[in-house]
Amino acid sequence: MNENAYPRRGRVILHIDMNAFYCSAHEAAEPEKYRGKPIAVAGSPELRKGVVVTSSYPARERGVRTGMTVREAKRLCPELILIAPDFDLYRSCSLAFLRIVRDYTPLVEPVSIDECFADITGSKRFGTPLEIASEIQRRIRGELGLPCSIGVAPNKLLAKAASDMKKPNGLTVLRLRDVPEVLWPRPCGVLSGIGAKTAAKLERLGIRTLGELAAADETFLRAHFGAAGPWLKLAANGRDDSPVKAEREQAKSVGHTVTLPEDADDPETVRRVLLNLADQTTRRMRKKKLVASTVQITIRRPDMTTITRAVTLPAPTDDPFAVHRAACALFEKHWPAGAPVRLLGVACQNLRRKEDTPLQLDLFEYEKQPKRALLTDAVDRIRDKFGEEAILTAGMLGRDPSALLRDRKRRGTSLQKDYLDEDG
Repeated sequence: MNENAYPRRGRVILHIDMNAFYCSAHEAAEPEKYRGKPIAVAGSPELRKGVVVTSSYPARERGVRTGMTVREAKRLCPELILIAPDFDLYRSCSLAFLRIVRDYTPLVEPVSIDECFADITGSKRFGTPLEIASEIQRRIRGELGLPCSIGVAPNKLLAKAASDMKKPNGLTVLRLRDVPEVLWPRPCGVLSGIGAKTAAKLERLGIRTLGELAAADETFLRAHFGAAGPWLKLAANGRDDSPVKAEREQAKSVGHTVTLPEDADDPETVRRVLLNLADQTTRRMRKKKLVASTVQITIRRPDMTTITRAVTLPAPTDDPFAVHRAACALFEKHWPAGAPVRLLGVACQNLRRKEDTPLQLDLFEYEKQPKRALLTDAVDRIRDKFGEEAILTAGMLGRDPSALLRDRKRRGTSLQKDYLDEDG
């Protein structure tokens, strides 16, 4: 092993990014049906009506892109194979590739279901950084049948930029001394952390490339972007001291949203949707052993304008019916009767560990609350054993998409990471 391959001071960070992850997972699971073919995962009609979630590289070569309507995708690629999402499959593949990465370092930070950072500064016994990255890539491909791109760099910012440079199956090294040649000619928006709105504002200010941003006056940037201004200049120069966090931080909020297949304007439908949202939100909280002091609802109109409203609860809780009552009260207070709704969301905030939170009961609750807690615990145990649909209240029954929240196979997002806590 070449000791000189590692810096005397500083770090070696990998960013592992799974390529076309959802489609690749289906190809690995059923290669005879999907390998090498133009395929796309399209959300179910109830959840992502008629929209492509992701597409394989053969489909992308024919113009199929994420966010495109299924109708447009089929027009561009008539032979496109559409697949319904299977989040159980994606979570399984995610856990599998993370286990491979952890064979080389304990310092692994999952960013989403299909990407992670790994600090291999202390992994010299496994070889040089390039040897480790190559072996991880080969193992993920060989053992799981999944392609990935890997960036190798002295920090997370550059490792992410490097992994984006060659897809699929890329392996890219990006050093600080490479930044002027490789990054500075590129537009600001290509760098992780600089979103479309910030990039557009920079362009209005006459800063179009990362090189121009790197040379910009820090006082000028602070005046226009506040505390983020100095960070923008550091990022454009390839500087990033953020650590790879192997330990997951406690969630700041837990919540769910659903887009309705058609506008809802009757109170019964809204109450049912809010009940399903409260049920699954508090179920996730109880698995994490958390209680919440605040309930927030999100409401979106048919014209896509969105409002959020929140209320502080009398006492911290993980009780679904307490959260449901608060959500319904917020809706009735802040939404005109009969006005149509396209999206609803419920989130629990100001979370604390349940074991560290004293139980607060008022005069009318001190007898009822312990009985409800026992009932909720019994329901949780039944669901753990027999599935989320094993026991429901009558108010949860319906055909709207909120009922799909209990279907782990069909529901999920790339950023939700609860499943990492369940990996045995």
